[in-house]
Amino acid sequence: MTTTNSRFRDDNDHMTVMIPLKRRIRSNISVDRYSEQSLHDVYIDKSCRSVWNDCMARVPYATLIATIMCCLGVGVFCGTMYRGATLTALMMDQVFHLRLGWLEALQLIFATVGACMAALGFMILCVGCLATGATRHKVYRAWRSRVGGRISCAVFMTITYILQIAWLLIFAFLVIITLIFTIFWNLCEKPRVQSLEDCINFTQFNFMFPSNTRDDDMKICGSQEVKLFCKDYVEKAETMFILATAASMLVILSLIHYLMCLSANYAHIRDHEKFQELQELQYLQDPGDGDSPQHGMSTLNSHHRSKDRF
Repeated sequence: MTTTNSRFRDDNDHMTVMIPLKRRIRSNISVDRYSEQSLHDVYIDKSCRSVWNDCMARVPYATLIATIMCCLGVGVFCGTMYRGATLTALMMDQVFHLRLGWLEALQLIFATVGACMAALGFMILCVGCLATGATRHKVYRAWRSRVGGRISCAVFMTITYILQIAWLLIFAFLVIITLIFTIFWNLCEKPRVQSLEDCINFTQFNFMFPSNTRDDDMKICGSQEVKLFCKDYVEKAETMFILATAASMLVILSLIHYLMCLSANYAHIRDHEKFQELQELQYLQDPGDGDSPQHGMSTLNSHHRSKDRF
């Protein structure tokens, strides 16, 4: 036993001597990677990126597109209709010798409609911003705020629906006006009218004129009157009314888009309380690991944020 223990001690001593000592390895890469400056740069990069992502997540893209469409359509509509009404008033005055005073009031109505539609579009955009992303979690946290948000969405949905019916009527009216001016232009394109051999006679349409209109005023004869009617008024006014018809169609599409966005925002605000309860329940069931206390809610949050940008 003594001999065996001495051999084991000698083997252990031999093994202890044969193990080489560890060398200290200095690396500038590891020092630079975890230096204070590099960690600060990474923190700034991640913070800027998170702020940018947070800002982009708060933008209601669907409502923003609808607002751009609405403002563009209303702007073109008001401009073209103002010019078209002016040309129509001048044509009725200088060609048919009729003075229509209500056309001047109609021009003021166009300006008022443009201002009201622009204000409505920006108010709906504000509602969309409040009901999108992290802003909704802060604004509609209390029960009263959620009820107010749902009421505001319902009110704007009602207004938008009424305006859509009104714009459909405007679109139908513009289609009729454009058709009438197209008929006028086709009359001007006749060779006998261009050669001044025939007059443009509107006596068969005397029901469209006031009862005190003379028959001579409903006939367009001579180079001066034909030029005024065809080149100066009908040709330019027809272009204005065609653009106004296209612009009114764009406004109708934007109002339909608004209805879809407001309906989605109404549903998000209504289900916000249920989503909060679901978040708390899932957090209690799966609190996550030590590195991420809210790891259990990451999938639910990402899935919810991808659907609420209206």
